[in-house]
Amino acid sequence: MSVTAAQGFVASGCHAGIKKRRFDMALVATDDGQPVTAVAVFTQNKFVAPPVVASRRRLVENGGRAAAIIINSGNANAGTGAAGLSDAEAMCAATAEALGISGADVLVCSTGIIGTALPMDRILPATPKLVKKLSIEGAEEAAKGILTTDSKTKEAVVKGSTFTLGGMAKGCGMIAPKMATMLAFLTTDAQIEREELQAILKDAVDRTFNTLNVDGATSTNDTVIVLASGRRGKPDLPEFADAVHRLCEDLTYQMAKDAEGMTKMVALRVTGAASDAEARIAAKNIAENNLVKCSWYGGDPYWGRLLAAAGSSGIDFDPDKSSVAYGGTVVARGGTNADHDSKAVAAHMANERIDIEVAMGIGNGSAQVIGIDLGPGYIKENSKTS
Repeated sequence: MSVTAAQGFVASGCHAGIKKRRFDMALVATDDGQPVTAVAVFTQNKFVAPPVVASRRRLVENGGRAAAIIINSGNANAGTGAAGLSDAEAMCAATAEALGISGADVLVCSTGIIGTALPMDRILPATPKLVKKLSIEGAEEAAKGILTTDSKTKEAVVKGSTFTLGGMAKGCGMIAPKMATMLAFLTTDAQIEREELQAILKDAVDRTFNTLNVDGATSTNDTVIVLASGRRGKPDLPEFADAVHRLCEDLTYQMAKDAEGMTKMVALRVTGAASDAEARIAAKNIAENNLVKCSWYGGDPYWGRLLAAAGSSGIDFDPDKSSVAYGGTVVARGGTNADHDSKAVAAHMANERIDIEVAMGIGNGSAQVIGIDLGPGYIKENSKTS
């Protein structure tokens, strides 16, 4: 049931006609129409989509609450100007009318093609249909309704001792460590103050969604929203924070495995940097380097490309103090080859998941990025507007 696993939530999805055949709309709502605590993290892209503007504004104006989230896929409603903001507001208004609630308590998200007006003649008639379909069992259809180029739904549930967390996400391309063309919706029945929930979400996003780097591209619509019904009382905060992290981590790995054209998923860790911030810079530079990504696709432990990418990132770097390891096997030390078991490395490189550590040998800074390889599948998917 994912996004409806926690007490107090219902969901639905449908095909409105934005896309030719697949589901393209979803709705998540409280089961009694009452607003609950809501927090969010949004894209840092300054070319921001109107739905983000509308949702961000609502959470500021209403003190952080929501009773529903209306979502469409297939069209990002980005690069659409004042008309796009009007359409986002119209989606909120139509949802509120169908639910019999205040429009101030409806959030809106869109994902898909940039620069094209929403087909409101299809979206508005579909909205009351979504309301009629709302149910606990509707989580699966809602998870389908938010997908774009994804090949599968992404759902997860974490059960705590006194609470439940559920979530769904979409995203498989245009993904870099400031979120991505990704949307994620989490619900919980824990009772938690808005400020505490916001801090927990930001920390979880930084450690999970913000470590995923498919192609170095940051989207216009990225949004992660958490709704908390409070039905089961106050949780143990450390336990709850850990659960939010684990849920986001689960969804992050699901997105990585479904990345466009992906054949290899790489857990890349940079250690021994002058600071965590410099480690993040190096990790991002390595994960986005096309030569590096091509070597991952070919299963080639070409450590020189990793160090070259780290060395060009502008951080404090001394090759004589560096080392590179694939699957725990050190293949380079001091900026040159190190004797190693090549068969063990080759076996590790044949796996779908590859673990790499680039040690800088300078300080205590560290960071991790989840990257993917670059092969024909990604190029095929992105050689046309999708």
